[in-house]
Amino acid sequence: PDLLEKLWPEQNDGVFDGVARIPYVDLLNDNSYIDPFVLQSMKKYGFFYVVDVPEYSASVEQDYMKAFYDLEDDVKDEIAIRRHNPANKNAYRGYCPGLDDVENTLQYKNLYNIGPHETRAPTYEHDDSDIYAKLRYDCQEPNVWPETGNCTFDKGFKETFQAGFEIRRNIGRAFIRSIARAMEYPKLPTLFTEDEFSAMGLRKYPIRKKINSNMYSDFDGTLLRELEHIDSTVTVLSTFNNGGLEVLYKNQYRAVPVTGENSFIVNIGKLVDDLIDNKVPAVRHRVAEVDFDRYSVTYFLGPQFDADISRSMSGAITQAGQKYKIFGEWIKDYLGAIELFYY
Repeated sequence: PDLLEKLWPEQNDGVFDGVARIPYVDLLNDNSYIDPFVLQSMKKYGFFYVVDVPEYSASVEQDYMKAFYDLEDDVKDEIAIRRHNPANKNAYRGYCPGLDDVENTLQYKNLYNIGPHETRAPTYEHDDSDIYAKLRYDCQEPNVWPETGNCTFDKGFKETFQAGFEIRRNIGRAFIRSIARAMEYPKLPTLFTEDEFSAMGLRKYPIRKKINSNMYSDFDGTLLRELEHIDSTVTVLSTFNNGGLEVLYKNQYRAVPVTGENSFIVNIGKLVDDLIDNKVPAVRHRVAEVDFDRYSVTYFLGPQFDADISRSMSGAITQAGQKYKIFGEWIKDYLGAIELFYY
């Protein structure tokens, strides 16, 4: 196919056949010819694909995920977040079992959370005048990795998802640069220079053994694994070959084509949408019930701690800006409210 056909195929039978497919190398190299394709796809559909990622294999990631979730519970419990294992120090990064209280959590998935830090300073300066000193320290919580006694597995798992994290972070930052060029918002990338709060979640949606009534959609009554929602920041998603993801398009939820072996889906959430003056939609989406164990990986790129989120790129007060000045203030309240550390 020629370049136009590759980046923006003709609409055929599929609703989303026209979603842009942007080569990874061109996105990362800031080739400006991609910018109008990214922008138009985001405006029309709310997402686009990044394709042709060198040295990336979705099947390798999914195989490691399956092996991890098949580990004995006591092994996974060694790296469970503190909420689930009070003996552990890790509050955010690590294993987050999410099926123990589905009636109250509105979730039906397990999660393993990975962040950008492997080490951090041994302590922080206690300064009562700076209420964010501890949060700055906490946000640098290092990753915890499984120790199964199988050195080959442990090393492969860690290296695979460290590399996967970096690929997704590269995509998120390159997307911000692209949208900034397309919209002529040169200051937007400066809000994402650091990524203290970025997070990658390895998600398993198990086959449902019990149907809880609060997992039916208020929109159309569909039984869901993940309720309808809008994200907050920049999302880079891998669905592998697992269906179930649906997005709201023209007032109807429609199935999104899977990412397959070598591509990713990119969309934005409400916070970023406000920063760019709501010029592209923060797409509402959900995960419908399926009859198999479903795996996916979500990566979220947020602004840096000190990023001013109170005003958009044009100077308008954002919704978050009615209460917060910097992203650190916003995340302080957000982390206190969410259940499984995703944004």
